[in-house]
Amino acid sequence: MKNSRDPNGSLDMSSARLRRPVGVAARRESLQLRKGLRTVDNQTTDDGQRTTDIGPMLTELLLTTCARVLSGASVRWIDCQPDTCQRVYFANHTSHLDMLLIWSSLPNEVRELTRPVAAKDYWDRGPIRRYMAKTFNALLVDRKEIKVHQSPVDLMLREIGSTHSLILFPEGGRSTGETVGEFKSGLYYLSKKRPDLELVPVHIDNMNRVLPRGEFLPVPLLSCITFGPPMWLEAGETKNDFLVRAREAVQRLKEVD
Repeated sequence: MKNSRDPNGSLDMSSARLRRPVGVAARRESLQLRKGLRTVDNQTTDDGQRTTDIGPMLTELLLTTCARVLSGASVRWIDCQPDTCQRVYFANHTSHLDMLLIWSSLPNEVRELTRPVAAKDYWDRGPIRRYMAKTFNALLVDRKEIKVHQSPVDLMLREIGSTHSLILFPEGGRSTGETVGEFKSGLYYLSKKRPDLELVPVHIDNMNRVLPRGEFLPVPLLSCITFGPPMWLEAGETKNDFLVRAREAVQRLKEVD
């Protein structure tokens, strides 16, 4: 069912709820399997006893806790609720902590099924960043080797299958935080090839001051993450019109009291 909006352009959430994809049981089963894979590494000792490696679980807990403490982030859901259905969370991008901040703000069961999309040239540099990216289960995109037969969009679609969600920054690079920059076309092609995906706008406020460009250590300041109502690519909507509408959906969240 196609989502609808009232004459003022707001989303009819009754329609939005009906648009959720099927396959909830399969997603729950995959979630249980993924939890087991990420938090339990069973090994057999000489006496036949099983041991559990809780390292990945502790790393995840440490990273999410540090992100919340350092940013002091408050999280708001506007006409939207956390859900394990397949989504693309698309947000403005102002610092390298954005990916971690959005990911850590999701409930555990949603976070386990959500993969941040990140630049390979940054997160694959050095053992610490690589380990952190592995903890996030980040999908690393090589921005220097984008070709027709190596489309990042096709890579994302293969990786998420019918279960996982994505965190995406359509601006393609970091902005000043005052305004949301122009969106690249990736979000449009994702929604065109997978029109069933819920597209959830996210606005991150004040992170450009928590971790200014060029700085390594964050400055303790309050930030805010706002999740907005889902949207979809409308039938017959052009790429430019869609990207403008998506960008405005993120920008509007900054103005929500």
